[in-house]
Amino acid sequence: MRSSRTVLAVALLGMALVACNDTVTTPGGPAKPDPAQIVESWTSCAKDAPRAGEMISVPSPETPAPAGSDPRIGYIDPAFTPVAAVICGREIRPGPDGGQEQVATERHAKEITSLLAALRLPSQQTGGNVACTLDMIVPPWLALVDEQTRWLRPSLPTDSCGKPRAEVLAALTGPQWTTVDTRTIRQVGSAAAEAAGCAQQWTDMVWVEARDRRPGPPGQAAAPAAGPLRLCVYEVPESIQGGDKPAGDFVYGGPLPADRQAGVLRALSNRRAVVDCATPATRFAVLRPLDGTGPDRYVELDGCLRFLVNPPTGGAHIGQGDDTLAALLGPL
Repeated sequence: MRSSRTVLAVALLGMALVACNDTVTTPGGPAKPDPAQIVESWTSCAKDAPRAGEMISVPSPETPAPAGSDPRIGYIDPAFTPVAAVICGREIRPGPDGGQEQVATERHAKEITSLLAALRLPSQQTGGNVACTLDMIVPPWLALVDEQTRWLRPSLPTDSCGKPRAEVLAALTGPQWTTVDTRTIRQVGSAAAEAAGCAQQWTDMVWVEARDRRPGPPGQAAAPAAGPLRLCVYEVPESIQGGDKPAGDFVYGGPLPADRQAGVLRALSNRRAVVDCATPATRFAVLRPLDGTGPDRYVELDGCLRFLVNPPTGGAHIGQGDDTLAALLGPL
């Protein structure tokens, strides 16, 4: 079972570390942040914080969120009396039919005495000879609610390393929190991808590497030998084909049979010149060593039929495949 601290770090992503509380701030910072904006009538995380926990660019004091994108975070106005707290977040859970899915969660707490005490602590001075760890703690999307169901986003006091104070983290992971709602956002990994040992999505790196290169002479030949390889094949949605980093969805895969692997490696060691072609692939294959050592190999299964060999030490090169190579990478 995961610890509550792990759940906090994984499940409640989505907010950057916010401004300090209203007593001590970092050198050169404001003496006191603005009060938190009070919003009328809390409804639910789905309505009031639909994007809480998304892996998106997050606001910071230097790059604030666009106007109207989220209520202003700040200190708790003395005229506002919280009686409950809400945490909106996301986490990865096993799917009902296997694989994994991303789930949005809403947690409530009515016993918030320790939380309020922690939120009213001062932020500690940063800098000086303080030893800080490199781990990043991303605070959750937290709201306080009063008896009239008005709500606000409180700022979190930080320690001398600029991270939420230990008292705040303890209050955010205590037993008083109850999950009142969950909703599935998207599938992260299907049962088929999990069984094949493949990721649910992958980027077509042949396209990424080739789009800014001009066709040239043959690349260096790849060594026609390798340990056992895993094949993962992805299909790129039409709407993003030809984009900067087209991501494909898993179609099929698994350990590559030895007889096929021998033919694939021979095809990848050819010295043909790369054709002048700008047709995006609708499907591509990823070949990765089962033991995790050696280069990753990418093959366009249609379109330009190019391949990419990408050693872990650098020096990736693009080569020219053909229909025979694509056929060797068909369904297992």
